[in-house]
Amino acid sequence: MDNKGSSPALRMRIRYWSRGNRSLSSYHLTLHLSPQQRRYPPKRCGRKLETWLPDGRREARLVSAGAPSDVGSAPRTSWFRGQLGRRMEVSGGCDGVWNQLLGVLSLCHPGRYGSSPGSLVELVEKEQAFTPYIENQVDRLIKKAARPEELLELLGGSHHLDNNHAALVLIRLSHLLSEKPKDKALLIQDARFQQLLCLLNSQINLVWHGTLSRLLRSLYALGLPRTSKELQSVEQEVRWRMRKLKYKHLAFLADSCATLSQEQHSQELLTELLMHLERRWTEIEDGRTLVTIMMKVGHLSEPLMNRLEDKCLELVEQFGPDELRKVLVTLAAQSRRSVPLLRAISYHLVQKPFSLTKSVLLDLAYAYGKLGFHQTQVSQRLAADLLSLMPSLTSGEVARCAKSFALLKWLNLPLYEAFAQHVLNRAQDITVPHLCSVLLAFARLNFHPDQEDEFFSLVHEKLGSELPGLEPALQVDLVWALCVLQQAREAELQAVLHPEFHIQFLGGKSQKDQNTFQKLLHINATAMLEHPEYSGPLLPASAVAPRPSALDRKVTPLQKELQETLKGLLGSADRGSLEVATQYGWVLDAEVLLDSDGQFLPVRDFVAPHLAQPTGSQPPPAGAKRLAFLRWEFPNFSTRSKDLLGRFVLARRHILAAGFLIVDVPFYEWLELKSEWQKGAYLKDKMRKAVAEELAK
Repeated sequence: MDNKGSSPALRMRIRYWSRGNRSLSSYHLTLHLSPQQRRYPPKRCGRKLETWLPDGRREARLVSAGAPSDVGSAPRTSWFRGQLGRRMEVSGGCDGVWNQLLGVLSLCHPGRYGSSPGSLVELVEKEQAFTPYIENQVDRLIKKAARPEELLELLGGSHHLDNNHAALVLIRLSHLLSEKPKDKALLIQDARFQQLLCLLNSQINLVWHGTLSRLLRSLYALGLPRTSKELQSVEQEVRWRMRKLKYKHLAFLADSCATLSQEQHSQELLTELLMHLERRWTEIEDGRTLVTIMMKVGHLSEPLMNRLEDKCLELVEQFGPDELRKVLVTLAAQSRRSVPLLRAISYHLVQKPFSLTKSVLLDLAYAYGKLGFHQTQVSQRLAADLLSLMPSLTSGEVARCAKSFALLKWLNLPLYEAFAQHVLNRAQDITVPHLCSVLLAFARLNFHPDQEDEFFSLVHEKLGSELPGLEPALQVDLVWALCVLQQAREAELQAVLHPEFHIQFLGGKSQKDQNTFQKLLHINATAMLEHPEYSGPLLPASAVAPRPSALDRKVTPLQKELQETLKGLLGSADRGSLEVATQYGWVLDAEVLLDSDGQFLPVRDFVAPHLAQPTGSQPPPAGAKRLAFLRWEFPNFSTRSKDLLGRFVLARRHILAAGFLIVDVPFYEWLELKSEWQKGAYLKDKMRKAVAEELAK
């Protein structure tokens, strides 16, 4: 601190390597303070800073910079950029001085000291230079040009185009012709355009870094042929400068190669760019730049996305609600269930008093639902905030929200009642697709609204004439949802069980077709077991026969333990059957037949109407009872609840209607059993209770 003169002076010395003069030079920054505003104790806080900085039309490498030595509150940063002259004086107190410096540091830490761009284009185009560039008349003409002809006229006459102007003209041409493919083809044939490319090619090594990255994107957008030597020259220049380019320029170039060109040469360049992005990921220092790069480039490379997720964990404290939303939506779009990152984001959503807008709430609900990640406090907050915004939600937003919470398996009764009321209030305006989304969400969670009659009357009215015109798979989904909610009508059952309709799904090999056919089996079972007045048609016997895929599933720990315990309980294989595939589309974990005294009977000797191909011929003796063992895993329940999801409620109803007594084995009861003896005793007690309840009826 210099105390000579009327006001104290705070000095900073900047040393840099000038590539133009090939020498080490320095800048001095003097900050004048008034005596009454020297409030901070002296503290040395010099730092070494390094980066490539543009100095007008040359480049300067910053070797070192000493931070102000007599102010103890200097912000921490690893990059220093700003507008500095040979000598720069700023008057004012300590607060005023550091406000000036914060304007410089906002480029280094946008999330902390100021705003930052929201896209790669903004990150590149809004870059500030070390020494400000003074625009001339040609620059202004390029910016104001509204037609390609105005830009091409700059090549002749008295206008002098320097080494950067040719690139700027091409960038502007690309912008003007972004939605005019026919004009692009005519432009490429224009002699003046070819002259412009030649001028660019002769001065390509003098084009600025930021302009070079936008130039390559523009050439891709203009559709230059792969054999163009000018395009190849620009790509080669990018390769030569790759180590000098900033991280955001590399990300911008990678996005350009991935989205605007599928040629082999551009994909080779993309591979090199991704390799450099993977190696230099530690250069990212602010949250918004990180989020933008993750959205635009992260999906191109698995190793890069892993690095970006690690960086997100490091910088997540700096994120605002918009950055958190973008990260979650990016993870959801790529189906990346990064549990540590999701936990960190959930923590900050709960702990920080963010004001979440409607669009942010809807995106958060979608992302959490798509990723299947439930955090109780986050779900409660989303539900409460959306409930308060319900009057302002459109039908599409309600349908989207209902679907998101259904994917999350989170049933918030007030919120879902509000969804049903919204549908009734907008009965005249709601579209069939939106109504379908709400109906499928209700069926997944087995939700029955208070105004059930009014709601389903509206559903039948809307679907009555529209159902045949919908996509076949969606028709099956809707009728299946009505079966789950016990609201299916005979005409709707007949529509999807008609031979001309269901035959398209019988031989399907894709997973989607197999899932649709499985729902057809459930609809067929509903018609047989829950609609005694139903007159047909039904699925043919060959269609309801169990497929090998019905039993070809990964064995869970609960399933394995249950089978071992049942084998020990039965003693003999003929006293029961394990893994029984029924004609209703459901698989029983086990089936036993008890006589009137509670003794096991050889189940395979007796007629079994629930099987597509019965094995026994004798009718069961009087008083005999069939018992079905059904295990319920953790995913079969709503989140934080012991209520089964709609699909499994339907399964239980069908098995009961088929004449079985059900022995339920939920995971939360089984996990409390430690020994084999406890597990066997548990199943025996469950069987006795099922029989006793039946006798009590």
